[in-house]
Amino acid sequence: MHQQGKTLYVIKCKAAVAWEPNKPLVIEEIEVAPPQANEVRIKIVATAVCHTDLHHLFECVKKEGFPIVLGHEAAGIVESVGPGVTEFQPGDKVIPLSTPQCGKCRFCKNPKSNQCEEGWTSRNVEVLALPDSRFTCKGKKVLQYLRTSTFSEYTVMDQIALAKIDPDAPLDKVCLLGCGVCTGFGAAVNTAKVEPGSTCAVFGLGAVGLAAVMGCKFAGAKRIFAIDINPKKFEKAKVFGATDCVNPKDYDKPISKVLAEMTNGGVDFSLECIGNVDVMRTALESCVEGWGVSVIVGWTDFADFAARPVQLIAGRTWKGSLVGGFKCKDGVPQLVKAYMDKKVKLDEFITHTMTLDKINDAIGLMKRGECIRTVLKPQ
Repeated sequence: MHQQGKTLYVIKCKAAVAWEPNKPLVIEEIEVAPPQANEVRIKIVATAVCHTDLHHLFECVKKEGFPIVLGHEAAGIVESVGPGVTEFQPGDKVIPLSTPQCGKCRFCKNPKSNQCEEGWTSRNVEVLALPDSRFTCKGKKVLQYLRTSTFSEYTVMDQIALAKIDPDAPLDKVCLLGCGVCTGFGAAVNTAKVEPGSTCAVFGLGAVGLAAVMGCKFAGAKRIFAIDINPKKFEKAKVFGATDCVNPKDYDKPISKVLAEMTNGGVDFSLECIGNVDVMRTALESCVEGWGVSVIVGWTDFADFAARPVQLIAGRTWKGSLVGGFKCKDGVPQLVKAYMDKKVKLDEFITHTMTLDKINDAIGLMKRGECIRTVLKPQ
């Protein structure tokens, strides 16, 4: 395989392989094949641990989903490109995208959606990986999670799932825009369409929830309720714009009623950023009748959710948001610019920095709720 007269070879590198569910990841030497048509091989410079990675590791019990290299929130540098790639060249700084943007399908052409017919939500949603892969380890094929797999020193991706960014952007910061911050911020700005002077409630103060708080403030909300059962998260929520911090455990009544009493009937906008179906209903019930909008942001696919029809008949709207509603190939570079222009925060999300070989420690921190984002770098 050639690139401008240069032969491309298999790269051997370190990666954190999940051989089976509910077990620690193992640092292995893997083989990363050269990029094929319309693909790009990337050197990962920084990657963060997102709760969605843990969701697959601890909740996906399908054997078809393993072995796999997890990771999808990252930034890196283009190492080589395959035939047909014209948008990228070696040396470009890029952010992998778990939601592609082919630019050709009916979803990409519709401004109302950030879905794409090439995305994982349209196929293999239970395993979150395609059967094909550019990874092998010990003679076995290793799947690529969300077609990204950034818990590796190198990965190969389709060019439609890659965003070229400002060459001056610090990769160990903007990597967060690959998922969590983009998701929460966009859920408030793009999906909820938070209005100036409004009241908002954000349920769950992980990275996605804190980004949603930041999005509410960015959109001009006058009162932002940050809700979590871990009061240690409240000071950080205030940094991102929360005006009121509420712990449901402090009350002997449903938190939806508490918020109704604090806001004369409920908030204008609520965002569920946990992935808990009971909290999704609570977030809906926390909205004011008539015009309240509640957005489901937290990812889960293992339980049904429910509400009483009258709760919607009364005028509330219930919506979902995938990656913050951003058409990511367009939106992520814009968010990078907003960070460079000091219009959005990123540094404040990072609580720990480690090397890739400490991946299991990073996962433990997230499982115990002791971090917001841990950024991993190659050794």
